[in-house]
Amino acid sequence: MSQYYNPKRKDEYNYGGNSWKLSRSKIDLFLDCPKCFYMDNKLGIRRPPGYPFALNSAVDELLKKEFDLLRENGETHEIIKKYDVDARPVSHNKLNEWRNNFKGVRCKHEETGITVSGAIDDLWINSENEYIVVDYKATSKNEEIVALNKDWQDGYKRQMEVYQWLLRENGLKVSDTGYFVYCNGRTDLEKFDGKLEFDITLISYLGDTSWIEGTLKEIKQVLESDSIPKEDPDCDYCSYRKMISKYEE
Repeated sequence: MSQYYNPKRKDEYNYGGNSWKLSRSKIDLFLDCPKCFYMDNKLGIRRPPGYPFALNSAVDELLKKEFDLLRENGETHEIIKKYDVDARPVSHNKLNEWRNNFKGVRCKHEETGITVSGAIDDLWINSENEYIVVDYKATSKNEEIVALNKDWQDGYKRQMEVYQWLLRENGLKVSDTGYFVYCNGRTDLEKFDGKLEFDITLISYLGDTSWIEGTLKEIKQVLESDSIPKEDPDCDYCSYRKMISKYEE
């Protein structure tokens, strides 16, 4: 058995188990492929994971430290000033918990009984006392990143919207506008010199959480069924399984 991937999960972490909850990433999995979602959450057969990029995690950690120093002093970050945004990093007694991947922001959806969770990166506030969801992103592209206009970035938008919804369910007044602090590693420099430099942009996004309630009801219906749903025709994992099964037969 690989030390990195165990396809079978313990029953308590499957739907109906005491430790199961619907994370933001599991909602994305459902929208990506209902069959993979069902096999993961109902049958406990996990997809092989996308392994984390340590460099991205390092950027996240350093940004949190940077914004936390300003938060302690009640100051505003230069990127906020540059884009003339009405915001500042805000303190909250649950911020550390909400950032924790194993805890995060949680709420129990009343109609379905499903506990939904998601771990945010940062929280700002504006002059209207509206909390602002902030997410950090790190990449290295040979183009300036000024908008979320790629198909693969749709998941980023849904991520932001789930966080906005979760915070509202926890009683916070949340702005519809969230922000992505986007760090793009530069490859146009003459040499490395033991450091990687980034161009940092601030991208605003107007969230729409109206899809979440309906999606949670669909998820509940799928999880309560004894039938495995059909795969998404664009799911690479399902295509791979079907091809393997074809040759095994």
